[in-house]
Amino acid sequence: MSEERRERRSYLIGTLLSILLTAIAFATIPLDLPRGGTMLLIGISAVLQVIVQLRFFLHIDLSRQKREDLQLILFSLLLLGIMAGGTIWILTNLSQRMM
Repeated sequence: MSEERRERRSYLIGTLLSILLTAIAFATIPLDLPRGGTMLLIGISAVLQVIVQLRFFLHIDLSRQKREDLQLILFSLLLLGIMAGGTIWILTNLSQRMM
């Protein structure tokens, strides 16, 4: 019973933190901050949101058992970044050549 209670508490904390970080990101628009400040605040909120999702919902932390899962996720993100960056690079290059 204690394990189930701890699990529910973890999900509840994760949900509340996710809602809070989402609200912070949405609240930056009405604040009329400079564009750089708005982008920085949304970026920080996004990174924290990813950390909350990994920790509280996917249960990935820095323990030895979970490190392999984290490495797999980071490698997948690296591959996605290379593919997205390469696509943007190629499309930008093609766009400049067409002008």
